[in-house]
Amino acid sequence: MTAPGTPGAPDPDPDIAEAVAGELALLDPAVRVSRARAAELLDPGFVEVGASGRRWTYEEMLAELPEMSGATEDGPRYEPAAFAAVLLAPGVVHLTYETLLDGRRARRSSLWRRDPAAPAGTGLRMYYHQGTPVPEADVQP
Repeated sequence: MTAPGTPGAPDPDPDIAEAVAGELALLDPAVRVSRARAAELLDPGFVEVGASGRRWTYEEMLAELPEMSGATEDGPRYEPAAFAAVLLAPGVVHLTYETLLDGRRARRSSLWRRDPAAPAGTGLRMYYHQGTPVPEADVQP
């Protein structure tokens, strides 16, 4: 999938566009330092297996996200690339992409869902995320 907004790219499904926008927001330092804004984007059942191998829960992520890499305007920032998206079902999106942060590349996979039990108008939220470091030998020019 070509990133939404790229000239010549087809208009994606609205759920895919919403998931990509949410993913990009979670990489933004202004969102990373805001517990309230991050809480809007993370599902209460959220789990992450980070590139470090650590398992994160919703509460752990909200508590520590402001101190994590990529959370300051003047520090290193995540550079996302190569987004691909699949609509698994209405309101369920699987995203894959890569990031570069301070010379470290990672492959990332996220599941976004709209909780049918949530109040009407509630957007997609990240339910699961995994980051896997890319070995230097695997980095392609």
